[in-house]
Amino acid sequence: MKILFVASLHHPEQLRAAVAATPPGARPPIFPPSMAQHFWEKALIKRGHTLDVYWRNLPIRQTQKHSERITPAKLISAALNRIPPQINPDVRRKNAGLLAHARRFRPDVLWMVGDNTVILPETLAAIQTEIGCKLIYACGTSPIVFSHPIDRAAARLYDLVLASDYYHGIQWLELGAQRMECLPLSACDPDFHHPYPLTGEERRAYRCDIAFVGTLVPHQLYSRRVKALEALRDFDLGIWSVHDVPESLRPFVRGKALGEDMLKILSAAKVCFNTHGDFVFYGGNLRLFEVAGAGICQVAEDLPGTRAWFPDVDGGKTILTYTDEADLRDTLASILSHDAERAALAARAQAHVYAHHTYDQRAARFDALIAALR
Repeated sequence: MKILFVASLHHPEQLRAAVAATPPGARPPIFPPSMAQHFWEKALIKRGHTLDVYWRNLPIRQTQKHSERITPAKLISAALNRIPPQINPDVRRKNAGLLAHARRFRPDVLWMVGDNTVILPETLAAIQTEIGCKLIYACGTSPIVFSHPIDRAAARLYDLVLASDYYHGIQWLELGAQRMECLPLSACDPDFHHPYPLTGEERRAYRCDIAFVGTLVPHQLYSRRVKALEALRDFDLGIWSVHDVPESLRPFVRGKALGEDMLKILSAAKVCFNTHGDFVFYGGNLRLFEVAGAGICQVAEDLPGTRAWFPDVDGGKTILTYTDEADLRDTLASILSHDAERAALAARAQAHVYAHHTYDQRAARFDALIAALR
């Protein structure tokens, strides 16, 4: 099967490094290892599929960094958003580029990665009609909170929406999508998501009792995370983010974390704290499965997906959950004082995700869903 991804390139420096490190004669990756699609790419190729990607955000003028401050880039973006996309010359050029790319590649499946602000519904309809491919939309965020009007207008064209959060999938059905599957887009790759050996310098730089890696701004999207982390300021807390951080948490910032650096940071911590954004009520973010694969004890908020994907195994927990800040503090204080229990929980979690939540298994489920559409 030929699959054409339509995505935005993040962390181009990571992709350049991965391509440069490709052994002679081997196929270079099309996604950087800092994006979840990199691991989907590996799993789908292993299953015999042919992949290509159309980058809808090229050329990249600068790496996007989330901030709550007013910046020139935000002002320019706001001005451009006032132009109807159908008459925006840059949008028209990118849509023509996708149509030409699809005509050359002739995909069986066109896989739209979420957060699309460029590709118009009429372009997708033309590809669907002319080439006859299935249209898949895959996203880990809420269409009510995040999606662009042109994304929502295309909902009825999608043969299948893959949603990490069950409730987001329902929202896509309400917008007109033909079918949805609550399939976490994140998982683990045992070749990558595992404990990493550390040099003495790395251990000193990364060591902390509680590590958090993720996004904390803007406030209206991540207030739950910020409130929970603020309740942990008297713990040995380390925060890593590629974006800005609220002033209340800046004393705990250690830098940014992508790719293997993130796994090294987790490997140096006793516990990883992982809570979802304000727009997630079922669960299923990237870190949930990555942390377990890295063999680290994880504490996350009590959500339906967390309970479903991380059940007790052999009479023991695979993840620790909390209900409020007081419960979070008690849970962390207890597990930090019990080394053996923490190690056993991490081992159970790793064995569980290696058995049930790998990208290979996600790809197999994807194949079954596509077969059911035919």
